[in-house]
Amino acid sequence: MSDSRANILKWFVIGLFVVLGLRLFQIQIVDRSYRRAAENNVLRYEVQHPPRGEIYDRNGEFLAQSVASYDLMVVPRNIPKDRGFDTVALARIAGVSVEQLTRSLQAAKNYSHSRASVVVRQLTTEAKLLFDEGSFDGFYTLFRTQRSYPRKIAGNLLGYIGQVNDKIISRNPYYSRGDYIGYSGIESAYEDILRGEKGEKVSVVDVRGTVKGPYQDGIYDRAPVAGTPITTTIDAPLQQFAEELMEGKVGSIIAIEPSTGEILVMVSSPTYDPDELMGRDRGNNYVKMLDNPRQPLFNRAVMSSYPPGSTFKLVNGLIGLQEGVVTPNRRYPCEQGYHVGRGVKCHEHRSPLNLKEATANSCNAYFCYVFRDILDNPTRGGVMKGGYDNWAKYVRSFGFGEKLGSDFASERGGFVPTSEFYDDYYPRWNSLTVISMAIGQGELGCSPLQMANLAATIANRGYYYIPHVVKHIEGRDSLDSRFYERHYTMVEEKHYEPIIDGMWGTVHRDIGTAGVAYVKGLDICGKTGTAQNPHGKDHSTFLAFAPKDNPQIAISVYVENGGFGSSVAAPIASLLIEQYINGEVTRPELAQYIKDMKIAYPNYEKRK
Repeated sequence: MSDSRANILKWFVIGLFVVLGLRLFQIQIVDRSYRRAAENNVLRYEVQHPPRGEIYDRNGEFLAQSVASYDLMVVPRNIPKDRGFDTVALARIAGVSVEQLTRSLQAAKNYSHSRASVVVRQLTTEAKLLFDEGSFDGFYTLFRTQRSYPRKIAGNLLGYIGQVNDKIISRNPYYSRGDYIGYSGIESAYEDILRGEKGEKVSVVDVRGTVKGPYQDGIYDRAPVAGTPITTTIDAPLQQFAEELMEGKVGSIIAIEPSTGEILVMVSSPTYDPDELMGRDRGNNYVKMLDNPRQPLFNRAVMSSYPPGSTFKLVNGLIGLQEGVVTPNRRYPCEQGYHVGRGVKCHEHRSPLNLKEATANSCNAYFCYVFRDILDNPTRGGVMKGGYDNWAKYVRSFGFGEKLGSDFASERGGFVPTSEFYDDYYPRWNSLTVISMAIGQGELGCSPLQMANLAATIANRGYYYIPHVVKHIEGRDSLDSRFYERHYTMVEEKHYEPIIDGMWGTVHRDIGTAGVAYVKGLDICGKTGTAQNPHGKDHSTFLAFAPKDNPQIAISVYVENGGFGSSVAAPIASLLIEQYINGEVTRPELAQYIKDMKIAYPNYEKRK
C-alpha cells in the first residue's frame, strides 16, 4: 500500500472518530432529550399540590379548611399485560363501581399510555392505606387536599372550587389538567393567595411503576408551599343564626360594622351547604342547584338589583335638607296619598307631619313633596335643566348606581337613571313623570349590599368605608388601602340628626312603623320599606343600625314576597342586632316564629 493511500485511510479513520465523538458530545452534553428519554423510563415526576389556605371567621373559628385526600393515578403502559390487575378489588377500595373504574382507565389510555392520569379522585386516608396493602402495578396515589366546611354555612359567601377548564389553562400557566381553582365567593376573589405554590417530587421507579426511592436522595425535590390563611370579617355564630332565620324565604341579609366597613353577615337565601360542592357527588349536586328555580348559587346579596322601596326616603330627606328645600319642622299634609298627576297612595296616619314624624310613619306624600321640590328647585334650573342631574349626583355619592368596590368580583352596581335615559323615553318629562322615585320605586335598582351601606353611612353621619369581607391576610400588615378610606356623601353631617331621630321614632314610638323591632336598651334606629313587586306579593325590607350613638352594627334585610317591611324584615333585623350586641335574644318565641315562616315563591315557581 502506498504512503498516500495509507495516509488517506488514516485520516479517514481519524475523521470518523471525530464525527462519532462530536455526535456523542451532542447527544450526551448538548442535546439532553436523549437523556431525558432515558430518565423518563426510570424517573417519575410528581406534582406536589399544596393545601389551600384556611379561611377563618373574625374570631378565629374555621369556616373552610383543607383535609387530606388522595387521587388514584395510573400510567397505563406500566400495567402488566400478562396478568393485568384485580379490577374488582381496586374498585372496592376506591369506592366506585367496576364500570366507572373501567371507563376512567380507558379515558387514561386514550389520553396517554406513558403519562400519568387521574383514575379516581378524592380517596380517603383509609382507602389510601388499603391501596398500599394491595399490589396494583401501574397505579399509585397522589396526595391532594379537599375543602371541608365545619359549620356548613355561608355557601355563597365562601364560594366553591372546581377543576380548571382548557380556557383557564390557556390563560394562566400555573394551572394544568386536573388542577382546582376557586370559582366564586372568597375562594375566587382571593384565589392567588389561597392556592399556594406547587412543588415537585422525583422518584426512581421500576418497569412496573413501583417506587424504589427518591432520585439522588431528593436533591431535585421541591416542597409545596401551603396557601396563605385568611381571616374574614364574618361572625360565624351570627351568620348561622341569620341563615336559620332566612330558611324558607328568598332574599338576603347584610350586616356591616359602620366604623370599619367590615361585613359581619352576608346571607343569600336560599343558600346551600358548601360541602355539597365537594367530593364525589359534587357534579350531581351542582346540576341540581343549577336546575333549582330559586337559584341557590346566585348571590343575591351582591348581585341582585331591587327597588329599595321606602328605605330610600331617607336619601331624599337628606338631599332635601342639604338643598334647603325642606327643614326639620316643615309640615306637609297627607290625605292617604299624594294626589297630583298619577298620584301615590299612602296608608292612613295623622296629618300633617314634619320630617321626623314622616320618617317614623313612612309617609309617601311627605317625600313626594320633598322630591319634587328638589327636582324643581329653581336655583338648579328646574328638573329639565339640571335639577334631576343634581339629585342623581347626590344619590351616587351614597354609593348607588355603581359598584362600591368591595372584594367580591361578582358585585353589581345597581341602576340610577340619568336624564338622558328619560330623554330617550319621553319627548317631554318632569318631576311628576319620575315621582315614584320619591318612595324608592320606578327605575331605581339597588343591591342589598348598597342598602346595608346606606345604613352604615347614616350611622356614621355622612361617610362610609367600602364594605369588605376579609379582615386579615397572614403575613401582611394591612389590606388594600381602599378599604381604609372614608367616602363622604354630598350631605353635611349636621343634616343627619333629624333623619336619625325619625329612624329612632320608627322603632320606639307608638306612631312608628316598626315597633316589632324594639329592644329595650339598644336604641335601634330603623326604616321600613315595602317594595312593589309586579310578579306577586310586595317585598319586605328594613334597614337599621344600633345603638343610636356609637353604632356597632348596621343591617339591611330584604325578603322577596314578604309583604310589609314590619312583617318579616324588621323582626329579623332586630333579632340579629340583639344577638350581636347582647350575645343572646330575649324573644325566643319571635325567633322561632320567623324560623318557621315559609314564604311562597310565585315568581320562581313559574320558571319550573
